[in-house]
Amino acid sequence: MDIKIKEIFENVYEIDLEDGVKRIGTKSIVKGKKVYDEKIVKVDDEEYRIWNPHKSKLGAAIIKGLKVMPIKRNSKVLYLGASAGTTPSHVSDIADRGIIYAVEYAPRIMREFLDSCKDRINLIPILGDANKPQEYSNIVEKVDVIYEDVAQPNQAEILIKNAKWFLKKGGYGMIAIKARSIDVTKDPKEIFKEQKEILESNGFKIVDEVDIEPFEKDHIMFVGKWLG
Repeated sequence: MDIKIKEIFENVYEIDLEDGVKRIGTKSIVKGKKVYDEKIVKVDDEEYRIWNPHKSKLGAAIIKGLKVMPIKRNSKVLYLGASAGTTPSHVSDIADRGIIYAVEYAPRIMREFLDSCKDRINLIPILGDANKPQEYSNIVEKVDVIYEDVAQPNQAEILIKNAKWFLKKGGYGMIAIKARSIDVTKDPKEIFKEQKEILESNGFKIVDEVDIEPFEKDHIMFVGKWLG
């Protein structure tokens, strides 16, 4: 099989297996280890982990045409809502010279996440509540990017609160807004508009937005520059 690899963002690759399916992946920093049963493609001496957009909102946003990708090789990232580590593991591959502070609230899920952190020395697990950034302020430094995937009614406010504590001026916030977590009775488009207004009236300038259906229903990804 002739595999074609093309870098589309820093350490994010389009992987063409010549079967007509659009795929992306990251170059694994821990060879030979899967995190969530993802497919691994070997090219020369490198291993690329296929990024499943059905299991990662960031992966879905990239597949759907994300234009602004602020997570780079040297990025310091605060990741809110790490869950079992699917997306954080790809972020760990991307920021191979950086560091990811990954906050997860549920102790049971944190136990699964700890397994994802094994051998990934740039991925720092933190058991904590994203609503209370002061509780992990003794661990987390100023960061370049905050990525949030927290299904709470006050999703936008959580990002703003953490940005005030940790985000460098000119840094970026990325947030996966889940409309149904905010209000099940409202039109998702109306909710997205309201959430955007909350972010923009509290220090962010939205520079990119991507609807991530059909991978996730009633979800949008916002990328905002922090003006403080």
